[in-house]
Amino acid sequence: MSKEEDNKATVVRWFTEFWGKDVNLAVVDEIAAPDMLLKYSLHEPRRGRADIKAFMTDFRAAFPNLNFWGTADLIAEGDYVVGQWEGGGTHTGPAFSDFLAGSLPANTGRTMRFTGTTVLKVVNGKIVEEIGLDDGVACLTQLGILKKA
Repeated sequence: MSKEEDNKATVVRWFTEFWGKDVNLAVVDEIAAPDMLLKYSLHEPRRGRADIKAFMTDFRAAFPNLNFWGTADLIAEGDYVVGQWEGGGTHTGPAFSDFLAGSLPANTGRTMRFTGTTVLKVVNGKIVEEIGLDDGVACLTQLGILKKA
């Protein structure tokens, strides 16, 4: 298999086990670099395995049915893999203050569903960075953090 195919396989596993319906936090130790950077426009950047696990633990506590999935074939070139995705969940858990634009009180019952594009850098089988651009306006509007004009 080529380097690009190996990198795509790593990203498929990450999308499935970290971002998918059933989280497996062990995947962070297995395929994330120790100082991995996770950066999306909705959240503060996260760095390192422990910080990334804490982020997902809190995100899934607030949104127990959180799920993201790919919507197009992955594109790979060298160390980089690009993926399009869609996902969301319903806020039925504790208060959540990780959004840069505002916080949610506990159990709002609001549902978010949005799309994005992610660029992941994979070096020697480890994800060293995941940088994504998501439709944060749609997400935050659905959650009531941003108000419609």
